Amino acid sequence: MSDPHAAYSEAEKFIDAEQNDEALEALLKLIDEHPDFTLGHLALARVLTKLGRHLEAVEHSKKACELEPEESFNFTAMSVTCQKAWAGTQDKKFIQMAEDAMAHAHALQGR
Repeated sequence: MSDPHAAYSEAEKFIDAEQNDEALEALLKLIDEHPDFTLGHLALARVLTKLGRHLEAVEHSKKACELEPEESFNFTAMSVTCQKAWAGTQDKKFIQMAEDAMAHAHALQGR
């Protein structure tokens, strides 16, 4: 098994270069080897969003929130992913999901 942080850094290079297919491949491999690596799920959500694969992006955002349920950043990221999913699909369920995720992030920040 590879070091998840090193694999994540390599995937980020593809993301920065807008090489989304290569980033997707690297991140899927990372998640396959390290299914509990939260940053991998967050990055995968970003790449999937760029590729217009919104439902999958939302699922990886949810997974990040499940893995670290006390981390407000993950819920903020999920809100952004859901907003972009709404923009890409016009499916109103994503707006409610975005609002719920942001409310949860704010609740965590208020502790």
